[in-house]
Amino acid sequence: MLFLFDHKSDKLYYLTEIQAAGSTFGNYFRVTTFGESNGGGVGCIVDGCPPRIPLSEADLQGDLDRRRPGQSRVTTPRKETDTCRIYSGVSEGVTTGTPIHVLVPNTDHREQDYKEMSIAYRPSHADATYDMKYGVRAVQGGGRSSARETIGRVASGAIAKKILKQFSGTEVLAYVSQVQQVLLPDGSVDHDTVTLDQIESNIVRCPNPEYAEKMIAAIDAVRIRGDSVGGVVTCIVRNAPRGLGSPVFDKLEAELAKAVMSVPASKGFELGSGFSGAFLTGSEHNDEFYTDEHGRIRTRTNRSGGIQGGISNGEIINMRVAFKPTPAISRKQHTVTREKKEIELLVHGRHDPCVAPRAVPVVEAMVALVLVDQLMAQYAQCNLFPINAELQEPLSLGFPNFEPAMI
Repeated sequence: MLFLFDHKSDKLYYLTEIQAAGSTFGNYFRVTTFGESNGGGVGCIVDGCPPRIPLSEADLQGDLDRRRPGQSRVTTPRKETDTCRIYSGVSEGVTTGTPIHVLVPNTDHREQDYKEMSIAYRPSHADATYDMKYGVRAVQGGGRSSARETIGRVASGAIAKKILKQFSGTEVLAYVSQVQQVLLPDGSVDHDTVTLDQIESNIVRCPNPEYAEKMIAAIDAVRIRGDSVGGVVTCIVRNAPRGLGSPVFDKLEAELAKAVMSVPASKGFELGSGFSGAFLTGSEHNDEFYTDEHGRIRTRTNRSGGIQGGISNGEIINMRVAFKPTPAISRKQHTVTREKKEIELLVHGRHDPCVAPRAVPVVEAMVALVLVDQLMAQYAQCNLFPINAELQEPLSLGFPNFEPAMI
């Protein structure tokens, strides 16, 4: 909060605090993304990263490759290598604690594909609302509403995932659990053992081979008709430290919901039992406690999704994010021009027939960014002084493998 004291009138005035308009995320581990789909490039600035952590472009490139276009027939055919370069914040292979600047150039943009956008609004796109808000917009490629903006999220998320893994052994994994009517049955993926290799074993990023083929077939069926379908991405967090999140307005699930709902095309969020919990009674839904063989308090079930009272309880955090069908389709649709004339529009360009497979690393990134931000907050508030060992655990319990580089 900002205040202004007027010495002449002896009055104290409260001033509204103005923050960056929508392009910065996080409080302690702060990420600002920049760039547009058909501009010179896209990327991010990461501020608040701890120093002396080994980091290179290779640490980011793996997740960027999972997000990049043109990787299979179920993604957009746009060809981009999405090769990143770190321009600051890293010296001699380790982070310096200063802002990290990551840039990915755009190399395969086609301005001619977006000629229609300067005339008419694409249905269910951000074209009309950007004009309503700003009175002007970047026509080529959708500007900041383009999914290429998520490159900055994935790059910064890769840094966050590395910190989480090294400090507390925390893993963030996501996979496609539904494409249109093809839905993975409950319990068909073991969240205790599922691996990245299993998820990446097919082009739709579903760890169940049988259902992966059905999902691919569903996408192919609409792709050849110039249409699109939606899907659901499930994300899990293993070995999340206990105590992340705060009561009331800054609950961990609220922070996660905001993060993943900021991803382009996202339309719904569920944690744990989600909406299905509304069908149960309290006795059916409650997660009963017990003490495991190591003396740790655990829950026998996990309908809470690893979060209770807005605070992580050490169980697997699990959530689902629904994505709408890609609005850019190769079929004529009714719309209006900027001059409010009704016309038929046929959208050209290259687009994903289903965004879910490429949304997987983006969801992982946003979840990791929330967790590392909350980890820093928890450390600063509740672990700065010795903890109450009878009730609390060290944030890095069981994972003493975090060894910052010495320079």
